[in-house]
Amino acid sequence: MNPDSPAFLSRRTAISRLAGGFGSLGLASAMGSQTSLPPGMAHAFPKAKRVIHLFMNGGPFGPDFFDPKPSLTKYAGQRPAGADLRTERPTGGLMAVPYAYARHGRSGLEISNLLPHLARHADDLCVLRSVYTDNPNHGPALLLMNNGTMTPRVPSMGSWCSYGLGSESDDLPSYVVLCPGKPVRFSILWTSAFLPSKHQGVYINHSNTDPKSLIPWLHNARIDPPEQRRQLDLMSALNREHLTARGGVDLALEGRIEAMESAYRMQFAATDAFDISREPEPVRESYGKGHFSNGCLLARRLVERGVRFVQVYYGNGQPWDTHSKHDETTPKLAADIDRPIAALLGDLKQRGLLDDTLVVWGGEFGRTPVSENGNGRDHNPHGFCMFLAGGGAKGGMAYGATDEFGFRAAEQRLHVHDVHATLLHLLGIDHERLTYRYAGRDYRLTDVYGKVPREILA
Repeated sequence: MNPDSPAFLSRRTAISRLAGGFGSLGLASAMGSQTSLPPGMAHAFPKAKRVIHLFMNGGPFGPDFFDPKPSLTKYAGQRPAGADLRTERPTGGLMAVPYAYARHGRSGLEISNLLPHLARHADDLCVLRSVYTDNPNHGPALLLMNNGTMTPRVPSMGSWCSYGLGSESDDLPSYVVLCPGKPVRFSILWTSAFLPSKHQGVYINHSNTDPKSLIPWLHNARIDPPEQRRQLDLMSALNREHLTARGGVDLALEGRIEAMESAYRMQFAATDAFDISREPEPVRESYGKGHFSNGCLLARRLVERGVRFVQVYYGNGQPWDTHSKHDETTPKLAADIDRPIAALLGDLKQRGLLDDTLVVWGGEFGRTPVSENGNGRDHNPHGFCMFLAGGGAKGGMAYGATDEFGFRAAEQRLHVHDVHATLLHLLGIDHERLTYRYAGRDYRLTDVYGKVPREILA
């Protein structure tokens, strides 16, 4: 480990170095002002070094998986008091959940029979049963979950993490997004916005697992690496001369210089990192062979090579958006995620990576306990489930509770801002101090909100 890294610095030494050495980007001074921390230095000793975000776009229904609600079966077809919250579309009575629950692991955590493989890791899961958000529409809810606000053109949480902590790799991006297809309209969810462009999420379409197909123009067919290096050095020298002649400050140009350097180095590192054919067949078999399986395996390969933040999107579009045929679709979705997530947790643990890798699972909101279109469920921002695993989150527990029907977060409520504050805290970052001044104000991932529930920290 680098002896100049935060793990080798006392808190007092780190604060002294940062406050004295980084000017306006230093940590809070003795006067208590809040400014951004410099990239690469944490505010506290982190439990997690990296994050894998497994994103279920469209919104899973918590009581199908982690939040047993027997009252849904008891009052099926009815709409008693407490189940009359406003929904985005017309909905009817309560709809039963046809899946049995059992207690698993030493902790006795309750998990439905839809997730038999993941249930074996019950003692690693910290289930958040009381998350809520502010908007029932996909667009704003996606922005809030991924970017911390419903306002477009602000940095994503992966970009904030990259900015705050930097990269552990010189040859790979610090933030990678794995999403099948060509989701152009989703690109705003991994933007760096006004942060330096090197913190932008690097989008990879992992529908095809050949590295040359995953990353366009990975190899230069006309010029060999030494000649590329000479060309790049010349371009960099010209760009630096141009930069110096204009005052030495141009974030866009700096970003292009860094992007070209990264692209050159990625030709070699990415060929290895993105090639899952190099994995032993038993490992590949444990994950499965679907797109989400490949995404989870790629995520493990990337974080062990120093990528700071990896997002794995389940599908392109909103595959969890079950407005109809919910009970027909959900078991298929569950089967697609159960085995690869279980394999990912087991693989990380076997390699000694789970302790300092935070795995986050969830969607942008949940679904209603009341029915839509006969056997569908509408969007539900009032209360839904997520889970954390590893990275300093306390395993084998469920935090918070929804009401009797799983409609509204009722106990130990967690707003999306609280989830983000917790994620940053586990990475060693005080969410109130990770800020960036832009257009006359200080921005942060959690805006002016966010609290960390200490009960879920290991």
